[in-house]
Amino acid sequence: MSRSLVIAAALVCVSCGGRVVPLPDAPVVRSRGGLASMTLTATRGPNGRDAFRFDGRDVPPAIRIAPGETLKIHYVNALPVPPEPALHSGQMNMTNLHFHGLSVSPERPQDDVLDMTAMPGEALDYTLVIPRDHLPGLHWYHTHPHGESHQQVLDGMSGALIIEGIERYAPAVRNMRERVLVIRAIDIEHDPKASARRARVGVEQSRCGESHDQVDRVFSVNSVLRPEIAMRPGERQFWRIVNAAPDRYVDIEMPHQRLEVVAYDGLPIAYHDPEHPTRQVNHVLLPPAGRVEAIVTAQEPYGRTVLRTRCVDTGADGDPNPGMILADVVSTQTASPPPPEPAGVASATPPAFTVVDVQHAKQEPPHFTVVFSEDKKGFYINGQKYSPDAQPMVRAKVGELQHWRIVNNSRELHPFHIHQVHFLAYLENDRPLPDPHWLDTVNVAVGGSVDVIMDFSDPIIRGMSVFHCHLLNHEDKGMMAKILFE
Repeated sequence: MSRSLVIAAALVCVSCGGRVVPLPDAPVVRSRGGLASMTLTATRGPNGRDAFRFDGRDVPPAIRIAPGETLKIHYVNALPVPPEPALHSGQMNMTNLHFHGLSVSPERPQDDVLDMTAMPGEALDYTLVIPRDHLPGLHWYHTHPHGESHQQVLDGMSGALIIEGIERYAPAVRNMRERVLVIRAIDIEHDPKASARRARVGVEQSRCGESHDQVDRVFSVNSVLRPEIAMRPGERQFWRIVNAAPDRYVDIEMPHQRLEVVAYDGLPIAYHDPEHPTRQVNHVLLPPAGRVEAIVTAQEPYGRTVLRTRCVDTGADGDPNPGMILADVVSTQTASPPPPEPAGVASATPPAFTVVDVQHAKQEPPHFTVVFSEDKKGFYINGQKYSPDAQPMVRAKVGELQHWRIVNNSRELHPFHIHQVHFLAYLENDRPLPDPHWLDTVNVAVGGSVDVIMDFSDPIIRGMSVFHCHLLNHEDKGMMAKILFE
């Protein structure tokens, strides 16, 4: 039996044969006395799927930590030593961790994805010191071994990571019921029950975009296929959503309802735009790794709706990305009341607001241009495949704002991501975006371009890091490059 078929077979209970399954919460790791400490193990279960093992269960924990605190992770690689045929094909079962979105050092023992790698039987010790001025918001952690990150993240080796204190910038969420939704992709390419799973989530039958391939991914939320989210009529909840799929987009909507967005990619809107701290939107496109934090209002009176993803046209060479249902949302009087503790950590400190003057950087020609391209032999940035021994493709002086242009010279979408840094995306195909956002991952249209202002002003961010396409199968095949912060 192929590995993908074994993995799909392990997900039979997830579909639950149409039975209603409430949205589950992940176990939570919190700090005590300023320190959050945990042991995380990379394992391969009897179902053939790689997983994070924590506290006796193959369920990745959500990490919650406040600015000024320290996170320590003892990460053990208990994956099997691969047989000789796998070694010849490049599968080494090495692993490591990336703390996506965190403003921490790219050097050991923090967010180092270049030199911190564990082979089977080895372990890594991470110590991340969260800066006292770190902004609150939703981030996530996932494996990042070049060449093997796609399969590990597809298997589910990821989890939410929250920096507390969002209520400083969005006071309305303080007493709301909080939901953390981790959207993952399930590979059903060789699953004998693929048709039933597509039917379970209502995969749209009409062709989405130009791809003629069979739909080989469906989405789960917190590892459940189409769970139910209960709300009381008229209740407002605070939802924190991450697209943890390694290679698929989600365009989130709740039909006939608007989302009140508080933050994108872990950055509160109010930090840079205090006069307009939220956005009322009908839908949000999240590329792989994208996050959104939004207030959701239940129907009044009782009723039922869905959280769904719309069709995303990924281009002629892209993978099928049709619309489907992510979760059922039920408005009922029997829904549990909000927990007694508020979302985030209460703070008497007034929020800090920073309006960054980017006009000068916008007027400068691009300091650097990133060009995504591909052919039958692989995926490239500026005509080069990533190599571990490569020199940095670009250097950035700490303290600068830089104008970068990202160009997509291919026939499929590519999401651009850079480690350690947020940027303002303000032009698309040389036209001003109507509502520019600060992000750490941005979609680049087929044959198009995006202009961004990179914020390299954080003095903590020094050393060698990377930027890449966050379709992780593309990153694994060469679409990554180094940047030196100096």
